[in-house]
Amino acid sequence: MSEQLKIKLSIANRVYPLTIAPNQEEGLRLAAQKIDATVKKFEQSYSVQDKQDVLAMCALQFAAETEQTKINKNSLSETLEQRLMDLDKRLEEHLNINVL
Repeated sequence: MSEQLKIKLSIANRVYPLTIAPNQEEGLRLAAQKIDATVKKFEQSYSVQDKQDVLAMCALQFAAETEQTKINKNSLSETLEQRLMDLDKRLEEHLNINVL
């Protein structure tokens, strides 16, 4: 079993102690920095006083980005699948012509 690492992350001026696998540290620290930057952006752009509202807006933004990425990947997969099917059909037609 791999050794666990104890870290403290600061998010929106609160410290969160975590016990994690060492390979998770970089991703978690980058995520915490991204959240803090987004919190500051929302606080500067909107007159929001409550941190909970700002954090909810951050959560919505990150969730929307994740969902949009999934939608884009599905669309790309469908497009690639159709192109591969078309290519397969053309190859079969070409092979059938050459065999005769």
